[in-house]
Amino acid sequence: MISLIEIQKRLLPDLLTVMQKRYYILQYIKNMQPVGRRSLSVSLGLTERVLRSEVEVLKDQQLIHITNIGMTVTAIGEEVLESLTSVMRDVTGINEMETNLQHKLGINRVIIVAGDSDTSPWVKKELGLATASCMKSLLIGNNIIAVNGGTTMSSVAEVLTPDIATGELLFVPARGGIGEDVKNQANTICSRMADQTKSKHRVLYAPDEVSKEVYKSILTDPQISDVLKLIRSANLLLHGIGEALSMAKRRNTSASDLEKLVQVEAVGEAFGYYFNEDGEVVHKVQTIGLRLDELPNVPNIIAVAGGASKSKAIRAYLKQAPTSTILITDEGAAQNLI
Repeated sequence: MISLIEIQKRLLPDLLTVMQKRYYILQYIKNMQPVGRRSLSVSLGLTERVLRSEVEVLKDQQLIHITNIGMTVTAIGEEVLESLTSVMRDVTGINEMETNLQHKLGINRVIIVAGDSDTSPWVKKELGLATASCMKSLLIGNNIIAVNGGTTMSSVAEVLTPDIATGELLFVPARGGIGEDVKNQANTICSRMADQTKSKHRVLYAPDEVSKEVYKSILTDPQISDVLKLIRSANLLLHGIGEALSMAKRRNTSASDLEKLVQVEAVGEAFGYYFNEDGEVVHKVQTIGLRLDELPNVPNIIAVAGGASKSKAIRAYLKQAPTSTILITDEGAAQNLI
C-alpha cells in the first residue's frame, strides 16, 4: 500500500518542498536563538526577500516570536518541530539512508541528523543532541565513559543534562591531550561533561603524542597508570573522526611526517592512527590512552562525525572500527558515504 508521504510526493511535490524549507528555518532558529534575519539568510542560503516572507508565515502561525534582539521559537513552534521530526525523516529519506549505511558500513547502527555541519553551524548542535539521546538509551546503572577531544565532542558536552542516566557516571579522557587547544582537550571536555551531568571525572595529564622513551617513563607514574586502568574498563566510548592532514597540523606534526601523510594518501585519523581510503593504517603516532586494538573490548562505542568534507575520513576509519560502533553523522556526510 502506498504511504501518505508517497502520495503527497506525487500529487503535491511543492507542498513537501515548502514544508521542508519552513522546517529547516524553524529548526535553525531553535538551535541558534535569538537569531537575526541576516544571519539566518546567510546560514540557510536563502535571499532576504524569500526569508522575509517565510518568517512572516511562521510568525502569523505563532511558531516564532520576533524582538529587537532576534527571533525565537514559541512553545507552539517547539511542539510543531517535535511532531514534524519523524515526518521530515521520511520526506528526506533519512530513515532509508540510515538502514542502507548500516549495512554498507557493517556496523551496529547509523543515526543521521538533517543538514551539513560544513555549511550550517547549527547541525553540530543536532549531532550533540542525537549523541545525548543515544547515550541515554545505553547508560544503564553505573558507567565509566571514555571521551576523546575535538570540536565535535565539545558540541556533545554542551547539550548533556543530569537526566541522561539514573546511575553514577565517571568521565575519563580516552587519551592524553596536553599540547592541543585547551578547550578541545579530552581533559577539558570530560570536566564539562561531568559538570553538565552532575557527575565525576578524572584527568590524564599526558601529552597527546610522545616518543617511545617518554611513553615508557610516563606509564610508571601511579596516577597515570590508575587513570589508564579506568579508561580500559570503560563501558562507553565517545570519539570523533578527524581528517588526516587537519589532525596532523593540529598536533604540530613535523614537515617530514606531513609530507609522508601526503605521499601515503592518508585521509582519516582516530586514536593516533592515520588511514588511507582503503582503511589501511599508513602512519601511527605514539599516544597515551586507548589503542585501536583495544576498542573491541569496549561494549558500546559512539563515533560522532559530520560534514561532507569528512566522508572519506569516516569511511576509512570505519573499515577498521569494531562492528559494535554506532555512527552519528549528518546528511552532508551520509549522502557522500552512500
